[in-house]
Amino acid sequence: MNTDVLVIGAGIAGLSFAIKVAKARPDVEVMVLTKSSNDVCNTAHAQGGIAVVLDRVRDSFEQHIEDTIKAGKGLNDKKVVEMVISQAPERLSELIEWGTSFDANDEGEFELGLEGGHSQRRIVHHRDLTGLELARKLLKKAFSFPNIRFYDHFFVTDLLIAEGEPAACTGIKVLDKETRQLINISSRITFLASGGSGMVFQNTTNPSVATGDGVAMALRAGVQVSNMNFIQFHPTALYEENKHPLFLISEAVRGFGAYIVNHNGNRFLFKSDTRGELATRDIVSEAIVKELKKSGEPAVYLDCRHLNFEYFQNEFPTIVAYCLSIGIDLKTDLIPVVPASHYQCGGIDVDPEAKTSLKNLYASGECAHTGLHGANRLASNSLLEALVYSHEASGAVLLELDKVPVPEIEPQPEILHHDQEADDEIIASLRKRLNEIMTYDLIHASGKREMREGLEMLHELKDILDHYPPFNTGTVAFYELRNMVETALAVLEHAHEFSEMTKKNLPGVHYS
Repeated sequence: MNTDVLVIGAGIAGLSFAIKVAKARPDVEVMVLTKSSNDVCNTAHAQGGIAVVLDRVRDSFEQHIEDTIKAGKGLNDKKVVEMVISQAPERLSELIEWGTSFDANDEGEFELGLEGGHSQRRIVHHRDLTGLELARKLLKKAFSFPNIRFYDHFFVTDLLIAEGEPAACTGIKVLDKETRQLINISSRITFLASGGSGMVFQNTTNPSVATGDGVAMALRAGVQVSNMNFIQFHPTALYEENKHPLFLISEAVRGFGAYIVNHNGNRFLFKSDTRGELATRDIVSEAIVKELKKSGEPAVYLDCRHLNFEYFQNEFPTIVAYCLSIGIDLKTDLIPVVPASHYQCGGIDVDPEAKTSLKNLYASGECAHTGLHGANRLASNSLLEALVYSHEASGAVLLELDKVPVPEIEPQPEILHHDQEADDEIIASLRKRLNEIMTYDLIHASGKREMREGLEMLHELKDILDHYPPFNTGTVAFYELRNMVETALAVLEHAHEFSEMTKKNLPGVHYS
């Protein structure tokens, strides 16, 4: 198989890029691959919205920039922050042009939401289903182009690289989940939009497909990866015992006026920050973890009982429905919540045109490290980041595509045979062990000894995957676990190095 432009992932980053390339060049074939179905992605799970400065009387680009850098602990790339935030109104107009709808009042003015870390109301949203609305409308738009082809249930295992000066990406190796055959797909341009790595962690809000595939592939190919220790934990994932992933309770719920209380019903966040419930996610998560250690309880609680339920239900129908489905009535009950891995702020290094350190390989979305977020993402900046970087990438690709030769088709690997039942049992056990290792405390609150022990355990898991005979048999479960372990190693290695650098007053160091 071969194509002109290959897109891995069908979230907002992959689809917006594919649409722009396909529209500008009807003669160019764009192939979009997903490892599940084309409607399963992190984008579809985004409840909050898109941060856009629209009210120029109360708000400004400068305020949004300041909020972003403050949330990121000053470790952001200021030029990138300025570029992304200044493009927001234009990128929003494109989404509306493509059919996306956002909540507005009777006068047609956007209903702007407030979320933690924002100094002004600037979140455009579609109730608590913004991501799902985006995913549906972008898919519909992409399907309207005859030169975009979708291939579902194709699991990308590795990048194909042509040696030279410089080396170049010439495509990918994929596992066809139906035929159990490894296939090489050659492409002139490869665009990684593979999402994040939440499933690596004990608690996460990410969908099951978020297994760090893009970062792991990049690491194996020698592509530069930075700041993987900047993993953002969302403070309010709905706590359910033995559930993985957890259901997300949007940041906007606190912006709407909900309180966070402990098991005695007392608010405690103001002890950590004067903004209380509207502090940034890292501050709220840290305060919750401290409270849980102090109390020994499994969760703290979101209290919505004082809010106007009719208005709340209209704003957050998905959250209300899910809570009711597990027996929680928000009019009378508290919602148990815990911090959970939510967003990967580090990732594959890209320049302002989304180019990686490997020629003809681009990356956008959660798998990419742009410098926008710094150490902690400001709420609702992620969808905006993906739109801007995919826009910039499309412009660069359209300029360069005709200069890129069609790569030679690589020989096809063999069909894989395996005992899937035997593999799955062992892999499920090892995956559980990985999740037990990768906790909030290990990344954000541990010392040198704990990190060293964590790295030793991760290297043991990697050694099993590399050498134990029942493996290397070609199941998706095996490849996902391999990617998760390699991603986890990068997270912990970067966390250890960052800890050492900050002791020497050298924050913000990039790692390769």
